[in-house]
Amino acid sequence: MLQINDILYRAGGRVIFDRATVTVHKGERAGLIGRNGSGKTTLLKLIAGDLALDGGDIGLPRALKIGTIAQDAPGGPASLIDTVLAADSERAALLAEAEQVQDPARIAEIHERLAAIGAESAPARAARILAGLGFDEATQKRPCAELSGGWRMRVALAALLFTEPELLLLDEPTNHLDLEAVLWLEGYLKTYPGTLIVVSHDRDLLNGVARRILHLEGGKIVAYNGNYDRFERTRAERLEHQAALRSKQLAERHHIQTFIDRFRYKASKARQAQSRIKALERMGPVTAMIEERTVSFTFPKPIQLSPPILTLEDASAGYDPDTPVLSNLNLRLDMDDRVALLGANGNGKSTFSRLLAGRLKPLAGRLTKSSKLTVGYFAQDQADELDLEETPFALMARTMPDAPPAKVRSHLGRFGFGADHAMLKVGRLSGGEKARLLFALITRDSPQLLLLDEPTNHLDMDARESLIQAINDFEGAVILVTHDPHVIELTADRLWLVSGGAVKPYDGDMDDYRVLLREERRAERSRSKAGKVDAASNINGRVNRKDQRRAKAEARAAVSHLRQAVRAAEVQVDKLNQKKAKLEARLADPEIYNGSTRKLMALQLEFGEIKTALAQAETVWIEAQAAVEEDSAR
Repeated sequence: MLQINDILYRAGGRVIFDRATVTVHKGERAGLIGRNGSGKTTLLKLIAGDLALDGGDIGLPRALKIGTIAQDAPGGPASLIDTVLAADSERAALLAEAEQVQDPARIAEIHERLAAIGAESAPARAARILAGLGFDEATQKRPCAELSGGWRMRVALAALLFTEPELLLLDEPTNHLDLEAVLWLEGYLKTYPGTLIVVSHDRDLLNGVARRILHLEGGKIVAYNGNYDRFERTRAERLEHQAALRSKQLAERHHIQTFIDRFRYKASKARQAQSRIKALERMGPVTAMIEERTVSFTFPKPIQLSPPILTLEDASAGYDPDTPVLSNLNLRLDMDDRVALLGANGNGKSTFSRLLAGRLKPLAGRLTKSSKLTVGYFAQDQADELDLEETPFALMARTMPDAPPAKVRSHLGRFGFGADHAMLKVGRLSGGEKARLLFALITRDSPQLLLLDEPTNHLDMDARESLIQAINDFEGAVILVTHDPHVIELTADRLWLVSGGAVKPYDGDMDDYRVLLREERRAERSRSKAGKVDAASNINGRVNRKDQRRAKAEARAAVSHLRQAVRAAEVQVDKLNQKKAKLEARLADPEIYNGSTRKLMALQLEFGEIKTALAQAETVWIEAQAAVEEDSAR
């Protein structure tokens, strides 16, 4: 489907891609990874045609439907559901034409096409996607203009998923989602019927969705079969093998050079010395695989306080005394606590964090803190408030007015800011560097409690691993809100569920929480279906036939994309099996082994690629069929 051939691309005088080549097959789900600045977003723009290459080419089928998230979040008076439905331009155009056209033949054509594209079930499918991304039925009817930027970007993602492009390009789709929406998105993408390339730093998403990893490194694109965990293992083995091979070759070169230096001017050994000189010239160098520099950081050691460091007794929190967001809070924190907050956006996780940070006073009840408690609060919107014209050193020095410059530099150094980076303007820092600067700012007083609200946004994979290590090494308490389950599982030893206006300990683990979410969604769908059937009843107690048909269409829509995925996977498996059978027949012919070695090797290489693609397609087929059966059983 997608063939990237020897592409060359430069930006700002820097080579981003240097003769990079890779193939993405139809139906593949690929994770695109690499360090910040390696060119992930650039590659998606090149594939979509938004940027022009400096060399090479990108081959795509004609009239291929490519989908990317719109740069501008949707707004205006249109409701969320109407905004998503309008994303299918063909359906919208046909419906508009059907209102105006008079020709019976054209009317028939329009209705035939509307039926073919599933227009009747489209509202149910759009509503299902919006619900998965965190919009309840009432919110779906609100105007987009009433939502914040982050929530409107969710609407943009919903609109993209609704259109089901043949090639779906996603760039950090989880950045504006909460954990619950991320888990839904992972399940949705597992059975996506088209080809998918997703840029993400979310390890769990890449493990659950990707069947191939495309790694950007040194201007090249290196493909690895399997998910992210398998990529890590394979690459580590490759690095080890490459290092061993290079070491062996260097030893051999040294041995040959020693012989040459010793005997090249002796007549009796001159011929052997010349032979070894030629051998040395023919010996191609084994390139050293240089590990990219990993930035690590550490949180400063706090002064220990006697437990508890914070307690809540019958407390409530919110912004209006008459309508508290959270009530009846009875909780305590000790120095060694590692707590992750679970719960959908809008349930009060940020409100709870602000209460603990002292940015909100309790509306009722009591909040008691240790008199010496210092709190470091990382809020997800703080990066937008940084002065872009200042330097990290200047910002830090301003918050540490009594500290000598050496101490300021030392604290910045904890978070990977060397002498050069400390003097760059904040506006030139990457998103990950700004996040590390915020960590430095909030920990300048060595706090005993860290409140981290979505700290992984803009952090690449290695920086997230460094954050995990820093949290685990920290000797104070941590309250964590994140959409990354991997970070929760490796750092939190307690889970608190924020739901229904309360914050309570959750006894299960993340797997139990995933099961809980699935059960809640199943119950919500059942209630929704039951409500629609009741609403469709007429005054005589009989169900209107039109509403009956609509209810059935909505039920079909609930599994339509899963059934599409099954059909697409079946077609792909059949095609690959046919190709495999033809290649097996050719390789079974004895004559092929008497001919060109190059041709034989090409056939064997193609056979290997077909086997790999077939295994991946069969995995997709099995997963999609299992998802259909699970949904039907509900």
